[in-house]
Amino acid sequence: MALFANPAGRNFLGQSADWYKWTILTFLIINPILFFTVGGYISGWVLVLEFIFTLAMALKCYPLQPGGLLALQAVAMGMTTPDTVMHEVENGLEVILLLVFMVAGIYFMKSMLLFVFTKLVVNVRNKVILSLMFSFAAAFLSAFLDALTVTAVVITISVGFYSIYHKVASGKDFNQAHDHLKDDALDKLSNEDLEAFRAFLRSLMMHAAVGTALGGVMTIVGEPQNLLIGEQAGWEFIEFFLRMSPVTIPVFFVGLITCALLEMTGKFGYGSKIPEKVMNILADYDAYESQRRTSKDRASLIAQGLVGVWLIFGLMFHLAEVGLIGLSVIVLATAFTGVTEEHQIGHAFEEALPFTSLLVVFFSIVGVIADQGLFAPVTNFVLDLQGSNQITMLYVANGVLSAISDNVFVATVYISEMGKALASGAITRDTYDLMAVAINTGTNIPSVATPNGQAAFLFLLTSALAPLIRLSYMRMVIMALPYTITMAITGYFAVAYLLQPLTADLYDAHMIEHHVAVPGVESQDSGH
Repeated sequence: MALFANPAGRNFLGQSADWYKWTILTFLIINPILFFTVGGYISGWVLVLEFIFTLAMALKCYPLQPGGLLALQAVAMGMTTPDTVMHEVENGLEVILLLVFMVAGIYFMKSMLLFVFTKLVVNVRNKVILSLMFSFAAAFLSAFLDALTVTAVVITISVGFYSIYHKVASGKDFNQAHDHLKDDALDKLSNEDLEAFRAFLRSLMMHAAVGTALGGVMTIVGEPQNLLIGEQAGWEFIEFFLRMSPVTIPVFFVGLITCALLEMTGKFGYGSKIPEKVMNILADYDAYESQRRTSKDRASLIAQGLVGVWLIFGLMFHLAEVGLIGLSVIVLATAFTGVTEEHQIGHAFEEALPFTSLLVVFFSIVGVIADQGLFAPVTNFVLDLQGSNQITMLYVANGVLSAISDNVFVATVYISEMGKALASGAITRDTYDLMAVAINTGTNIPSVATPNGQAAFLFLLTSALAPLIRLSYMRMVIMALPYTITMAITGYFAVAYLLQPLTADLYDAHMIEHHVAVPGVESQDSGH
């Protein structure tokens, strides 16, 4: 351990444990040896697993630094190129703009969100009902907004709740300044309540995070890959929803049933109720805020509420790219709530920019996956299958790969391959449509298994909230496991047995109702 005893060694990855520093150093040593001996395919998969390790150890060291070192090394060795990385960044520009501007915009709506959800938590004492409300609200909003936006909202609310209790438990009044990152002033009893409160918030956050997946898979605007798949297939909003519904509707209800059962049984880290002492503090805070709220404060809340309406309206009708709508939220929310100084605005970007940097590093790893053809064997295997086996295996393959990699990247790879197969005449248009549904549901549903699969999950894991509520990578995997099992299996059987007949019936009914010619069906007026 003498290597890390000198100043330079101590600076390497800062306060991380020595064993962690040695692990990352070992990765950096073996990667070039593997690449130049066994080739890019094996060393590429090793690199992906190493990057997943840095995500799993996010509470030991923020993944940007160790993951960034791995990405820089991969580019330097030629496993991918700066051009490929830039191409992946350009493909993910919408998500980057979303993170930079939308998350910052939500920061300026914090008072209104805390006001609404404090009322909700204080008045809904049944944990099962509260969990279902969080999951349903996240699903509904994610169907029209964006899962990252919804996750940012829930994170903001949870940090607000945590800081309120932590301040009072540390012996301070509501109006005093406080650093909720330090537990020094907590007594033993307060610590016990705090642990219970952390468990309560963890469960709500995971219900909401899974809810974003339940709703996000349903509509063309729910997730970035949905828009990509919808555009490639030529589907608009209603047709996209109808084609997905044989899979997404059963999964949605199974997800809500799973939520209720987890809270009732208390398994997998769920079931924790809010301690009475914490509930009293939140109720007192609500009363305190109501009492001291001035006409100026009320005007600010109304302004934030109206900005929230604009946010939902703008995203629902896709009036502009998500990130640009986020920028408009910053402008409107600050202009009408009295925020005019640069340093006040700067705080809003502190939460999102580290994750934005991490996401660009992740795109470098995606570049390695693309350039080294890591998914090629699975893709070729699926394309070689015939009939319904091909559709179900597309769902399975996309689910497994999305849990390892990024679901947007996986969807992009597979929908492009299916488009080539359609253009060459290898598959029919009907088969292509079924494949598109399998790809979309496969990348959205089983990918809840790990934080790698969905940007919203990764954002939660690397947020400022995660260490506060002790939400580690493995804890997220364990808490997501029952959802992964029930939702993925339901999705599989829906793809296997419901997709083809129900899609045809729903789609034909929609086309006839709107007087659109259905391919393969003669018009009743054709003889006139």
